[in-house]
Amino acid sequence: MRVWPGQPYPLGATWDGIGVNFAIFSENATGIELCLFDKPDDGIESHTIPLREPTDHVWHCFLPDVRPGQLYGYRVHGPYDPERGLRFNPAQLLIDPYAKAISGRITWSDALFAYKIGSPRADLEIDPNNSAGGVPKSVVINSAFEWGNDRPLRIPWNRTLIYECHVKGMTIQHPKVPERLRGTYLGLVYDDVLDYLLSLGVTAVELLPVHQFVVDRHLHERGLTNYWGYNSIGFFAPDVRYASGGRGIQVHEFKSMVKTFHSAGIEVILDVVYNHTGEGNHLGPTLSLRGIDNQAYYRLDPKNPRQYIDFTGTGNSLNMQHPRTIQLIMDSLRYWVSEMHVDGFRFDLAPVLARELWEVNKLSAFFDTIQQDPILSTAKLIAEPWDVGPGGYQVGNFPVRWAEWNGQYRDAIRKYWRGEEGTTGELASRLAGSADIYQGTGRAVYASVNFITAHDGYTLYDLVSYEQKHNEANGENNQDGHNDNLSRNWGAEGDTDDERIIDLRFRLMRDFLATLAFSQGVPMLSHGDEIARTQRGNNNAYAQDNEISWVDWRLDARRAALLEFTKTVFAIRQAHPIFRRRHFFRGAPVREGAPKDLMWIRSDGQELTEQDWQNGGNKALGALVNGDATDDTDERGRPITDDTMLLLTNAGHEEVRFTLPRIAHEGVWAELVETAAEQLRMIEGGCVKLAPHSLVLLRFGPDRRLVVDAPSREEIVSRATAGPNQ
Repeated sequence: MRVWPGQPYPLGATWDGIGVNFAIFSENATGIELCLFDKPDDGIESHTIPLREPTDHVWHCFLPDVRPGQLYGYRVHGPYDPERGLRFNPAQLLIDPYAKAISGRITWSDALFAYKIGSPRADLEIDPNNSAGGVPKSVVINSAFEWGNDRPLRIPWNRTLIYECHVKGMTIQHPKVPERLRGTYLGLVYDDVLDYLLSLGVTAVELLPVHQFVVDRHLHERGLTNYWGYNSIGFFAPDVRYASGGRGIQVHEFKSMVKTFHSAGIEVILDVVYNHTGEGNHLGPTLSLRGIDNQAYYRLDPKNPRQYIDFTGTGNSLNMQHPRTIQLIMDSLRYWVSEMHVDGFRFDLAPVLARELWEVNKLSAFFDTIQQDPILSTAKLIAEPWDVGPGGYQVGNFPVRWAEWNGQYRDAIRKYWRGEEGTTGELASRLAGSADIYQGTGRAVYASVNFITAHDGYTLYDLVSYEQKHNEANGENNQDGHNDNLSRNWGAEGDTDDERIIDLRFRLMRDFLATLAFSQGVPMLSHGDEIARTQRGNNNAYAQDNEISWVDWRLDARRAALLEFTKTVFAIRQAHPIFRRRHFFRGAPVREGAPKDLMWIRSDGQELTEQDWQNGGNKALGALVNGDATDDTDERGRPITDDTMLLLTNAGHEEVRFTLPRIAHEGVWAELVETAAEQLRMIEGGCVKLAPHSLVLLRFGPDRRLVVDAPSREEIVSRATAGPNQ
């Protein structure tokens, strides 16, 4: 085989139409061999090519006789001295950190560990056994794809509705998706699934990790898996598990998925895990970065380099102090935007990326690099603003341009609707966009990504059905998962035949969904919440690749009605700009002589006083939003006005009679949403009765907006969703 010197950039395997350039970084290696394979499960390479041209610690060559589809890996030579943080072992076949595709899954055996399993010296004794038979191979790809006129959608944050979902779990049981496509990238954009998402008003799907990931050995041996995928081993490679077949086909199918989503007007956001890898702690396997350059890629304990610093709870943390590690992450992010056309990222345990020495630093090199990057600075960037290290809870502390999963929103809404006292004040802050968290640092309303549930924790149905976690299926004696879920079962633990309890639970789910829809900020739905998906009380279903985690598409009458309700409230949100402001409320008149943009109302129709806010026993609240308090414009840049809206909530056990506030101009109140009744009411007499545990949305407008005789929900909503000034 002909071997030419090649180039040190770009890193990875790059097909240029003539041959393939291979380049890999290692600062501390003494030698590197490129190994070529004929089959994915081969344990012996067909060719071994020593890389003899290191340039600035990048080892490279060019092979003019290699084509796309070629399987390869690396063997890296150097000292094996864990006590100095060096873990080189050429018996280990290593995955290219820049591999654009990976052939398959790991086949576990002791050979995947660079040290002798069972040795009295633990990880200090090197193992000479060849690991190639169990390590998936990197794949050379042809990146050509017909994107046509596909472009970034760049949907404004204030018009965004995020739908968090799992590629497999979303469609594996979908009856209308062809069986061969269920659980795949292509299944996720099958016509019926797209129509479903569009009917909800979804503008962005946020996919649980799709980078190639590792299933932990202990899970594999117990018959479980790492279903969520938060255990990356390939930051450039879409996971082969979600492809319909074929070597390297996952890249093409992922691109097809993105292009199809874009054609439907839906953005793609990836949940990415750059804080750690699937190699675990010092006793973990050697699969890629550990064997290529352990000192460069991982945070090692400076007092004991054999050990890793772990801010993630997974055994290791990537070394954000090393420029090549930052480059790896940045190159990966740019690749997914420029080559794979994704629209944004949600960063798992994002504070880890901001730890330069020990403390979280929002002015870290990582954020500085993203801020000035011409490709990434236009993408949607969302942080999970906590990790397990000291000072790891960083809600509100990320830089401008970043949005955050607002855990304080989640907790406040859960506390309020389960009936806790003293929660009305925080409810008001969260409904108004959490200005107390974000406004002081110059950030906008979109900084708050509002959610009630996510993949981690209870589903919405389980939130109102369980008070204790039920994680026995995980095989950890129910010790895993959160213990304080701010949940309530409303009279029975889990499923029940009591119709009264079932009705109340569905009312509470409607309360949660409507609260989410009518809060300022960016709403995020967790897949299946709109049809009451259950995990049977499991609040940590990371290992459950089965019916516990998959969406069940069989709908009874209640679940179907909940779906229609969800469509309704988010259609109202999308049609009315007062619910999706770009800037925070001022708590002041929008112009001289006008009412305040937002006023908090008590049950007698008057504005709440400071003394009222201190009344911890009050569980009812009204939010009066002035119809002129929009900050949106039409396509010509002209200000849009809207109807005045009144949102009423009652988390107490007793009915509350709300006197409707007086509005200066003429009009009447019409009910748009009521969570405690199937039919909407005509509003007469200047007051409305609010049932226990319920929410009502009223609109003030002229008579022409109303259907006078016995209005149905469909008739009212058809007008509510027509939008302002129509």
